[in-house]
Amino acid sequence: MSDKLSDTARKTTLEPLLENGWSMVEGRDAIHKEFKFGDFTEAFGFMTRAAIWAEKWNHHPEWFNVYNKVQITLTTHDVDGLSSLDVKLARKFDGLVG
Repeated sequence: MSDKLSDTARKTTLEPLLENGWSMVEGRDAIHKEFKFGDFTEAFGFMTRAAIWAEKWNHHPEWFNVYNKVQITLTTHDVDGLSSLDVKLARKFDGLVG
């Protein structure tokens, strides 16, 4: 189990993500990003790669897919907010895109 991010951890770990297209979700302690791909196959391939890492780390995103877009929201339900697992997964997802 992970702990909720401290104020210091938020500053050092969330700022780079926010500069890379992630945003805070209004009314929730969560981050969100929309990924856009060339077509459905590319989007689905990304989701497959992302699902493997999410399962490996036992931390699963909230996501939504339509054609070439994948919308992802990350939060840790066990701590009712953001944890280091969300940061780790966001970084991995960004890396999977290239």
